Amino acid sequence: MNPTEETVRGARALMFDFYGTVVDMQGGLIEAITPYLAAKNYTAQPAARVVTWWRRNHFENSMIDALLQRDHTPYREVGRQTVHYVLDRAGIEHTDEEVVHLVAQIERLRPFPDVLDALTEIKSHGLELVVLSNGDPDMLDSGVRYSGTEHLWNSVISVAAANSFKPHANTYATALRLTGLKPEETLFVANHEFDCVGAKAAGLRTAFVDRRKRPFGNTRYEPDLIIDDFAQLAKIVAATVQ
Repeated sequence: MNPTEETVRGARALMFDFYGTVVDMQGGLIEAITPYLAAKNYTAQPAARVVTWWRRNHFENSMIDALLQRDHTPYREVGRQTVHYVLDRAGIEHTDEEVVHLVAQIERLRPFPDVLDALTEIKSHGLELVVLSNGDPDMLDSGVRYSGTEHLWNSVISVAAANSFKPHANTYATALRLTGLKPEETLFVANHEFDCVGAKAAGLRTAFVDRRKRPFGNTRYEPDLIIDDFAQLAKIVAATVQ
């Protein structure tokens, strides 16, 4: 067995980030905001740039919230604060209702093309599949149903149960407690470096989905696997359990 397959050997479950890993957040939000910007006659920046502002500011605000360790701010609330900021930055006049509509599009994201077949293949080998997401519980309920993956998950866990956003250590510990899993028998899969770092520091095995072909950038908590997509992950799982 090669080292890549050895990483999966002995795993009882695969735990996945949802937004940006299972579903295409960047592409979906670009699709959602493009007609909105056109209706506002906004041409100063391409829609992709505006969405990047959106996602970066949301990440920054959620990390601040996690570091403060006060009452957990819901993901939806962080999203609305962020979109107000981004539209102000772009100089776009807007209403609260427009912001609510844009943030609600996070619940209507489609999975990457390789996801459904790969998850089905992985589950056929007897592994548990779990979501651990920064999203609010009701947002995840809607988003998972919309993605068409609801029948595949053994558990869908929001970080609200841990009172903090990932990558706080308590988020991974809470997910393990709720599922009855041990760190060493769980492979955490994410498209985001910070999430893999957090999971690795919490004792889980990690797989970094390198869809964007970028360096991982953290040598202290390097992932156990770097994969191109879910299809490659499914092939590794299939080879491991044979």
